Amino acid sequence: MNILLLGSGGREHALAWKLAQSPRCDTLWAAPGNPGISELATCISLDVTDHAAVLAFCEANVIGLVVVGPEAPLVDGLADALRGEGFAVFGPSKAAAQLEGSKGFTKDLCARANIPTGGYERVSNQADAMAALAKFGAPVVIKADGLAAGKGVTVAMTMAEAEAAVLDIFAGRFGAAGAEAVIEEFLEGEEASFFALTDGSTIVPFGSAQDHKRVGDGDTGPNTGGMGAYSPAKVLTPELEGLAMTRIIAPTVRTLANEGMPYSGVLFLGLMLTAKGPELIEYNCRFGDPECQVMLMRLESDLVELLHACAENRLAAIEPPRFSTDAALTVVMAANGYPGTPEKGGAIGGIEAAEANGAKVFHAGTAIDGGKLVASGGRVLSVTARAKTVTEAQGKAYAAVDALDFPGGFCRRDIGWREVAREGADA
Repeated sequence: MNILLLGSGGREHALAWKLAQSPRCDTLWAAPGNPGISELATCISLDVTDHAAVLAFCEANVIGLVVVGPEAPLVDGLADALRGEGFAVFGPSKAAAQLEGSKGFTKDLCARANIPTGGYERVSNQADAMAALAKFGAPVVIKADGLAAGKGVTVAMTMAEAEAAVLDIFAGRFGAAGAEAVIEEFLEGEEASFFALTDGSTIVPFGSAQDHKRVGDGDTGPNTGGMGAYSPAKVLTPELEGLAMTRIIAPTVRTLANEGMPYSGVLFLGLMLTAKGPELIEYNCRFGDPECQVMLMRLESDLVELLHACAENRLAAIEPPRFSTDAALTVVMAANGYPGTPEKGGAIGGIEAAEANGAKVFHAGTAIDGGKLVASGGRVLSVTARAKTVTEAQGKAYAAVDALDFPGGFCRRDIGWREVAREGADA
């Protein structure tokens, strides 16, 4: 079948890499794609906010499946427009995508469905936010309600930090995403990410990962879109995954279906593993970036079959996803200045050398300028390796990083540190 993939980041390069491996994939198109994706797909310029233009392209090119990579087109209702014309789409409706599009919507749903999560207050102005802070005290979590590219969340350890975060939101730093905010209870524990596929009724687990959000080694500095990840996150034991499925995912899917907005696509849970069990930090309505890169390095099933079954409401009829028992780890190479103002235009070389020992370099913020590969965004490359253990995958990934020639970039040097420490203790 002909497939259209929407997006241009490292997540989408990983999706393109796996989709292209399927015997079910005939022609793969990507909009807009990136230089890495262009080696696997035909990249086109298509305005995803122009639903009529996307529909026209799908009709003209007999697209059998549309895979929506990023969250913004889903929150904008692109999946509804495509489904309305009979196209199979991997990704939720506009109503169901509110799980990511509005932090307040998700917290209210958790309250209705008795899903374990931190206490919260929704606020729409600075005065109410400050009053809520006074009730919670520090540490406390402050979130812009809408989409803020992974940067609208502050985990404030002091009241001064918390007040500064509130001022940032209501001063317009996040635009429309900060018209409202959520003040949340701080949850103690270790974070992990868990994924599930659902067609609105059947739910199948899609594995775990652990992301590294802070820009600096030792989890220091500001939050980013993600500086690296590994999979599986063994701290999320089979028992804890079972609790996440029964206490969080199943009631979410059931409640959305009962309220007339059935969810179809991937559910990406940010979990805090507390003394009381897994509690929901947030939902995302798409694959994570960089979690997608490590998940797909381990996936042994046909990705096209899985996503198409999800889109056509027949997940129950196919085999559940199968993953290698190997670990995978990815290190994000970012442009100097990230997550502030990244330096664009830096030349990148050495990708063949980096991949010589089996690592995979996924492109994110890259472009071709004058025939040369250059940095064009904040997160530039996602250097990914697979091995028997996280420790071995970490060594392999950093060897690949060191083979790159990207003087305008940097990375964290401690991705996977928690699991590496645990593996060392078990040795």
